[in-house]
Amino acid sequence: MVGLEIGTSKICVVVGESRPDETMKILGVGQAPSRGVRKGEIVDFETAMKCVHEAVVDAEQKSDVMIRSVYVAVAGAHIQSFNNRGCVTLPDERDEIDEQDIEDVKVNAREVSIPAQNAFLHSIIQHYHVDGQDGVLSPIGMLGQKLEADFHIIHGVRTRIQNTIRCVKELPLEVEDVVFSALASAQVVLTQHQKNLGALVIDMGGGTTDYILYVDGAVKQSGVLAVGGDHITNDISMGLRIPMTRAEKLKIEEGGCILGNCLPGETILLKDDSGFAGREIERENLNTIINLRVRESLDLLKRQLEEESFINYIGAGIFVTGGCSLISGIEHLTSEVFEMPAHVAHAQTISGLTSAFENPQFSTAIGLIKYAQAVQTDRPRRGIRRMFGRFFSGMR
Repeated sequence: MVGLEIGTSKICVVVGESRPDETMKILGVGQAPSRGVRKGEIVDFETAMKCVHEAVVDAEQKSDVMIRSVYVAVAGAHIQSFNNRGCVTLPDERDEIDEQDIEDVKVNAREVSIPAQNAFLHSIIQHYHVDGQDGVLSPIGMLGQKLEADFHIIHGVRTRIQNTIRCVKELPLEVEDVVFSALASAQVVLTQHQKNLGALVIDMGGGTTDYILYVDGAVKQSGVLAVGGDHITNDISMGLRIPMTRAEKLKIEEGGCILGNCLPGETILLKDDSGFAGREIERENLNTIINLRVRESLDLLKRQLEEESFINYIGAGIFVTGGCSLISGIEHLTSEVFEMPAHVAHAQTISGLTSAFENPQFSTAIGLIKYAQAVQTDRPRRGIRRMFGRFFSGMR
């Protein structure tokens, strides 16, 4: 199984193999710098397609696998979500709940008005109710007259999702499924126990910050903010008056989120280069710029989450992943803003290339193959195409 993430700063392709004991082994990871992508969305089709091709070829060489189909992550500020309940009443002559009833209740939950240009991406089950009985995990085979189900529903702009799919199909590769980025990350960042306790995953990438919140094992909130690591780099470039490439290097190699923990007057020497006169900058100035931007992003996310009450029920805390989670001290700043424990997290329960699964930058791509494994275990492959047919029509 292959996971493909078309990110704002990098394209990542992870090749994984499912084991009989339901673990996953990573066979290879391919990468390429991302161009033609802004804030998680394709803005230059041809350029983005070349970058995806480079990453796929890299993954094929490293894994010694010919890639024919992929699971693709989607992000972007157009992605929205809400919770809704579906309800079906069984006919009088039958009182045993079957698979068709499960499908019908999901369809019923989707019978809500979303913007005309949007398409459903996921309907994620939260809880079933049979004749008023709460907390039913699997109602198939149970007796009842009324089946209700609570779903977390994720949707986004159809054409923007299709652009991502087209970019892959032109290569040509088959697209098995499209998956919301944060949902993919959560598959490998969180354990089931943490989901049950309640947990928030914040996936901070180059152009977007994706999030997903679990309470009692079920997804309750999710979404995307159009801010990420590129905004920090831009602030450093503007604030210190240095080129963007220098600012990016400085952020990664020297920067941190925590203020007041460096020596007074401590400086960083930037060596001269063609077209750039070397100079010294104060470390505290650099950290102040990073702190202010990251804090602003976290405050924005906190306000969005506080529109509902679920943030008050996360017992396991916050798990920060993605490229920006590598910034020194980010877990402390996150903990300070949200006033609860926060941890930097990477993929768990994976074997193979240690460097890959211990790097938070790869959480989404690794999560895609974990998602693929779960989907293939849960339902026949045919069902994938049937469910997502609305995105694939007219692609070739």
